[in-house]
Amino acid sequence: MKLQADWMAHPGTVAICTTLVEAGHQALFVGGCVRNGLIGQAADDIDLATDAVPERVMALAEAAGLHAVPTGFDHGTVTVVADGRPHEVTTFRKDVETHGRHATVAFSTDIHDDAARRDFTMNALYATPDGTVLDPTGEGVEDLAARRLRFIGSAEDRIREDYLRILRFFRFHAWYADPGNGLDADGLAACAALSGGIETLSKERIGAEMTKFLSASDPGPALAAMMQSGVLRCVLRGADPRALPILIAIEAAQSVSPDPMRRLASLGGEEPTDALRLSKRDARHVALLRERMGSAEGPGELGYRHGYETARDILLLRAAIFEQPFDGDALQTATRGAEAQFPIVAADLMPELTGPALGEKLAELETRWIASDFALDRAALLS
Repeated sequence: MKLQADWMAHPGTVAICTTLVEAGHQALFVGGCVRNGLIGQAADDIDLATDAVPERVMALAEAAGLHAVPTGFDHGTVTVVADGRPHEVTTFRKDVETHGRHATVAFSTDIHDDAARRDFTMNALYATPDGTVLDPTGEGVEDLAARRLRFIGSAEDRIREDYLRILRFFRFHAWYADPGNGLDADGLAACAALSGGIETLSKERIGAEMTKFLSASDPGPALAAMMQSGVLRCVLRGADPRALPILIAIEAAQSVSPDPMRRLASLGGEEPTDALRLSKRDARHVALLRERMGSAEGPGELGYRHGYETARDILLLRAAIFEQPFDGDALQTATRGAEAQFPIVAADLMPELTGPALGEKLAELETRWIASDFALDRAALLS
């Protein structure tokens, strides 16, 4: 099997591989870039595995005029920037001792050691610079072809190495697995049995993983399994995934792109910003969506007060959560509201009105203007 991807011909990527190989070392693409390349998807990051130790990688890169940064030196990772593209180059490793997130590792020259410590078989695929695919576990190529997600070896052992792999199990199923396969029974059982380990993870890591998960085209089936296994309650207490499939269907019907914060708001439960440590921007957006879903504001007022995109998200969420038919015309009304400009300013009512009376009259006129579907002009309002 051959890997063929445009990013393999990038001058910086070629330069790093050539530097390592000409020095007598292995240079193997690994992980997501290989997995995505084999199924025709774009690669977010270019990772390389090598038998060269970090000090050797640094020295070779600098001698070749490449910029090398020891980003994870103790664990074997050097980030090499070539022609503007960063590459994580990591020495083959094997675990000596694992304890949750942090592992004691030893460097290795054996690709099988390196593959054994990875999470899923489809992520333990390697490729040489000429595209020859290597499958040290003997299962990765077949599982990827079948879009079947499985842990490498013992699922419980892999999870105990890093409890974030519980959430990655559901995320990768949503992104890469064939829903018709269902979730791997052994993997699901291990996730359920060890779900308490999620409490040891930082909120930032959980939030980042859930954001990626909810960005998938259709995370509904995986989220339902997360709920049934008890994992979801370890992430978001009180969350209810029943509205999500409805929301996803409405998004598709209205040609609206997936948005993880909109979908997060649909789950309800405890305040997600407390559980997931979202960015300030995302936290404010989710809080606003949850607050305004049950408000009496119509589409036009939502657009006027919150902007089109927020109004659209609130309207989508209302239809999904309250299981109502979605009114496509409401989006046009929200657009009209977002573009409307209130024609009255405070100076129009002065000096006759000042202070609280001025504010009350402005609010009254604005309410009338919104109720008119923004039709009343300045003269009509002032009269």
